[in-house]
Amino acid sequence: MFTSRSQHGVTLVELIVFIVVVSVGVVGVLSTIGPMVRDSANPMIRKQMAAVAESLLLEIIRQPFTYCDPDDANATTATLSGTTPTCDVAANAQTLAASPQAGEARLGPAFFDNVADYRGYAQTPVTDSAGAGALNGYSAVVAISTAGASFGLPAEDALEIAVTVSFPAGTEPPLTFSAYRFRYAPRY
Repeated sequence: MFTSRSQHGVTLVELIVFIVVVSVGVVGVLSTIGPMVRDSANPMIRKQMAAVAESLLLEIIRQPFTYCDPDDANATTATLSGTTPTCDVAANAQTLAASPQAGEARLGPAFFDNVADYRGYAQTPVTDSAGAGALNGYSAVVAISTAGASFGLPAEDALEIAVTVSFPAGTEPPLTFSAYRFRYAPRY
């Protein structure tokens, strides 16, 4: 009488095939985890750059943009007489060429008080408007140019504001946010 025995276990060939398949899977998983871990800080840097650019851009856009500097007695009522604003003091005309006014700075003691004052502003390290909360390594630069002609307006009646934020050592490309600010003279 013949009795068959049931086989148990795996053969050497099956074991080698299993090891090869598992090894390929592990190598695939590890090759995707490596770059994720290495680049995991980049989203934080980009988010901080975006937060800095957005907050500085909003600070600028919220400034008055009339014919005269807000310090001028005629700031709320000035109009144009030809191409010249009817400011109480001629030096108070709010133009890019005359900004920022002498003695004004973003962090005081006499603060920027109009959009054009921010032209060419640069800061390293970046701080808030009170000079606190320094973000070491970050720098911000503001560029303001006339843009009225693009909208069929006199050149000085619209400004393009571009805020560029950089992080050192070329670890991240610079990030630029831009916006337009239109003059609603004589209102702010």
